[in-house]
Amino acid sequence: MENRIYDEKNGLWYEKQGDYYLPCLELPEQETKPVGVWGQRHLHYIKQYKRVFYANLLTTCKLNGYLADVDEQAENLFLRLVKDLAEKENVTEKLKAENQMLWVQRVNNIRNRAMEIVIAELICS
Repeated sequence: MENRIYDEKNGLWYEKQGDYYLPCLELPEQETKPVGVWGQRHLHYIKQYKRVFYANLLTTCKLNGYLADVDEQAENLFLRLVKDLAEKENVTEKLKAENQMLWVQRVNNIRNRAMEIVIAELICS
């Protein structure tokens, strides 16, 4: 008996594992995109709280593309929020030249608020 057979009815190859023939299934090739910190945080969230959604993305080979897209959106939102909040609160290069410690304090405060907004709006939704 052969270790590998082809079924013409469904077009699948089967391989013998012990006493049984199991289908030889392969996932399609997909382009892997780099996923940054925002995508990793969202991955952790969907693994823990949205398991069915995670399983669907994983089995349809769309997980990497989805996470890369979320990462890009989150990074763009974060940068835009930091820029807008800095302009609104008058945190400028002039302040940086005059009082560096105050500038660092305000920029860190702005970044932390922007991070909280991104997490609430994109990462944990």
